[in-house]
Amino acid sequence: MARILFVMTGSDHWTLTDGTRHPTGFWAEEFLAPYKAFTAAGHEVTVATPGRVVPPVDKGSLAPEANGGQEGADAAAAAIEAAPELRSPAALEQVAASDYDAVFYPGGHGPMEDLAVSGDSARVLTDALASGRPLAVVCHAPAALLATEGAEGGSPFAGYRLTGFTNAEETQAGLADKAPWLLQDRLVALGARFEEGEPWQPNVVTDRNLVTGQNPASSEPLAREVLARLG
Repeated sequence: MARILFVMTGSDHWTLTDGTRHPTGFWAEEFLAPYKAFTAAGHEVTVATPGRVVPPVDKGSLAPEANGGQEGADAAAAAIEAAPELRSPAALEQVAASDYDAVFYPGGHGPMEDLAVSGDSARVLTDALASGRPLAVVCHAPAALLATEGAEGGSPFAGYRLTGFTNAEETQAGLADKAPWLLQDRLVALGARFEEGEPWQPNVVTDRNLVTGQNPASSEPLAREVLARLG
């Protein structure tokens, strides 16, 4: 049995350019698909958030149109309610990547608000990358990589091939013109080698022990890649 750390947002909003708060949180599929895959394989999941905040789910990710209909939406909501790890998260400030066999970051717009500027998350990411153990990050969660840039510039993720939610997808989702910054642009500026796939289609990019997924549809194949690496 492996121990897998899920680092998740504690923010229920994303502050837009005009100062308004866009309601958000974590995206249901990006938690549930990996969570189900890992626990079904017999692995133990621990959730950690800044300040032990119970991670808020993005209500949009529980809509019927995001889940193939009302039945799927109801099933997703029930699965989130039934996951005990979400109700009692560990404090991100106190967890160590070395205590886990893999680290996984679900997305949603929430990480754009808190994990993108979290020194505690940056520590976990840097340590996980250096450990050689699987580090998986999906959709908007690569925003957390931005916090790894040092005061004098430079990030351990510079030069890595990776992906994340693209400018095209943000535009199609209707938030690009309201966003204070776009994830793809910032990752390129960080020095990452961003690999853009077709909008909304699964796209998983691997580079050494870093495994990234572009969007919600990439969550399940990303989890399979992690499982393959855990053996």
